[in-house]
Amino acid sequence: MGDTVEVNSDDVSVEPEASKGGGETVGSDVSPSPKPNDATRTLHGRAPLLTSYDVIDKTNVADALNEVLPAFGVNVADIEYLWGYYKGRQPILLREKPVRPEINNRIVENHAQEIVAFKLGYQLAEPLQYTCRKADGEGYDEHSKDVNELNTLMYAEDKEAGDRDLFEWMLVAGTACRMVLARAGEDEDGCAPFELFALDPRKSGVVRKTGYRDDVAFGFIVGTRPRTCETFYTVYTDKFMYEVENGRVVASCAHTYGSCPIVEYKLNNARMGVFEPVLPLLDAIDKAESDRINGIEQTVQCLMKFINVDISKEDFKEIMEVGGIKLESREGRPGDVDILRNDLDQTQTQITKDDMYQAVLNICGMPNRSTGSASADTGAAVLLRDGWTLAESHAKSYELQMKRSERDALRVVLSICRQSASCDIDLRIRDIELKFNRRNYENILTKAQTFTTLMQSKMLDPEVVFQVSGLFTDPEAAWTATQKWLDEKASEAPALPEQNTTDDNGNIGHQAGQPELGGDGAASAEEA
Repeated sequence: MGDTVEVNSDDVSVEPEASKGGGETVGSDVSPSPKPNDATRTLHGRAPLLTSYDVIDKTNVADALNEVLPAFGVNVADIEYLWGYYKGRQPILLREKPVRPEINNRIVENHAQEIVAFKLGYQLAEPLQYTCRKADGEGYDEHSKDVNELNTLMYAEDKEAGDRDLFEWMLVAGTACRMVLARAGEDEDGCAPFELFALDPRKSGVVRKTGYRDDVAFGFIVGTRPRTCETFYTVYTDKFMYEVENGRVVASCAHTYGSCPIVEYKLNNARMGVFEPVLPLLDAIDKAESDRINGIEQTVQCLMKFINVDISKEDFKEIMEVGGIKLESREGRPGDVDILRNDLDQTQTQITKDDMYQAVLNICGMPNRSTGSASADTGAAVLLRDGWTLAESHAKSYELQMKRSERDALRVVLSICRQSASCDIDLRIRDIELKFNRRNYENILTKAQTFTTLMQSKMLDPEVVFQVSGLFTDPEAAWTATQKWLDEKASEAPALPEQNTTDDNGNIGHQAGQPELGGDGAASAEEA
């Protein structure tokens, strides 16, 4: 089940109707439209894939697939454009210059790659981690062990690298898909009973039912036969897997995952890439930088102006070799040779470019690294002024979207674990919390001071202090480990001797603050 799925090929293959309505790709043999060919292409997110069928079965799966292929084809064309743009295939490379075409510099300042690289590193600086969500303190220890085992299985499956690939697609295309399948064969190397795949959104999609519930109808993957190069589709519903080719079902089988194993991850509801809203600004920056280089080159290679001078092409070549010219002026018609120069104002061009770049940073939620500093700035003021607070707000928005999809993927993972003989994990979705650790070590001194102050105040439950201080990635695990450590230290401490303040006769001893009679003290008293 799933052995025939091809998810690693570089070519996109869809049926003819899937390519209708799509645009051209920058760098392809077909010139993009509209003219001129360096014009900016405006995109507005990916279209959701919707079907009107309430129940998907063998009788209608091919029809339901054909229903969504046109919209899928438009999405593929847009994603191809954005992926090429991310790799540096940008419209400026197709620019044509009618006037002095020999001076036509095409400079690509790939800020799209800069934006994606920053978001990727900032969001996933540390691997995602599953923690135990405590419920009234009951069964936490058992759930904690299961969550640790789940994290170990995810590590064995190299989920950290898969999350990186998945989030890269989300940032570029606005959407991505992950597939979870049961591992075939025996587990000989201690691997997880499941496999995780970060799918190419140009070759996969998730179709939802119309209506307010937004339920998943099916997911599909586009594949190509290696010998015949024919396109086929692997379709998964919540109970069955179908293989569709040439508009008919050629194979089918049941599965026990309980839900569709293909899960859609979207960056936002519009399924818009992170640099997609600023495509016009990025193209304008490329044009501004290219024109600056053109201006410098045209100044160096400026044209010569001849007034009342009759000169042939051969004479002009001789002038260029010698570097000088002799003129003969006639009465009433003075001869003159000059150079045509109209230098570009580099200062004003730089101001315009900086303004566009600042707009790109503001729209995309990027920190600004070119601002000045003030001696009175506090740490919070610097974060707000330089744009790090805005970057953090964008990152939190991405977290919410990823958590929603991650829970859907976890349902399939937990279903496979329950059915596996080599895995003993008893967890529910509500027992698991997803943690992003990107800023766990930021302002560590401030967090430690906050933790110490709250603990010394004794106005809050220590468990609450562990949670609100922000010092720990998993506050519940840290609190449980601390309690265990304190119990061990208490059991290792030596027992103190009993201290009685009165003896059997009711006399007050030294513990009550009175000097004890007897010994050297008693002898001294008798002598006195």
